[in-house]
Amino acid sequence: MEFRKVKAKNGWQWIISGFYQFRSTPLGWIILVFTLLMIALTLALVPLMGQFIFTLISPVFLAGIMMGCRDMEQGKRLQMSHLFAAFKTKNVASLITIGGIYLIGQVLIVGVVMMIGGAVMTDMLFYGKRVDESELMAVMDNMLSATLVALLLSLPLMMAAWFSPLLVAFHDMPPVLAMKRSFYACLRNFIPFQLYGFTLIILAVLASLPWGLGLIILIPTIFTSIYASYKDIFLSETITIKEENPEVSYPKDVVWANKEEEQQPATSTDTNKVKCAHCDTLIAKIDAIDDKGNYFCSDEHRQQYQPSTENNEK
Repeated sequence: MEFRKVKAKNGWQWIISGFYQFRSTPLGWIILVFTLLMIALTLALVPLMGQFIFTLISPVFLAGIMMGCRDMEQGKRLQMSHLFAAFKTKNVASLITIGGIYLIGQVLIVGVVMMIGGAVMTDMLFYGKRVDESELMAVMDNMLSATLVALLLSLPLMMAAWFSPLLVAFHDMPPVLAMKRSFYACLRNFIPFQLYGFTLIILAVLASLPWGLGLIILIPTIFTSIYASYKDIFLSETITIKEENPEVSYPKDVVWANKEEEQQPATSTDTNKVKCAHCDTLIAKIDAIDDKGNYFCSDEHRQQYQPSTENNEK
């Protein structure tokens, strides 16, 4: 699966494309993401193992959400079943493997951070132990170093996990190969991803200001922007939403009112309307077919009306 290098501005366009996809079905996206957060919070209540389990299966959830994005492009509706759709595919084991590799990477990073920070920082963060003022500067220095190392080590791990669930779900790629392709695709497009990440940080700050209500829009937009970045880098395509055209039943008087408004000019009055001599349909006089004082809504009705008048005359 080949990937391409895109322009820096595309990082911003991924967010815009993701927002438009969210806007097409906002309620469905809010419910889906809320359900995912509830699953994460429920598993978090299980000591230690709950977080491990969610990390393992999170690529499966992500793949299902991406399948929902793809179905929306094909004119289908986003449904709650999309969240669990990847669990029913043949690639579920590969997706869980990606989650396992990511989990191992996280555990190793935490171990490195604890080694750099030392026992004092670990006790302060995990057990709330107070630190003497004489040790505070040293602890803060170790904490800053540990944070920088954590960011440097987490970035490649995130790059490897960014596209890998999509490559596995959509292209049946082996998990390790998918993570390699994802890493190199992100590395080659590092500048667009910098703009993408910087923009998301600003949007996250703004979304958090009104009691965090903006996150209701931002979080689904992040998911849809992942799909937008995948299509741009791997498929050289942009998101296109095929809107459904469901049949809507209106009251009969509303339908006729709309038709009359479309058929008559803006300045027309009721005196400018005539009835079709064949079907009695009310139409604008300017649009009617005049045949010897008789008006018709179409030429077909005019032809059908003539034989009947000729028979009556005979």
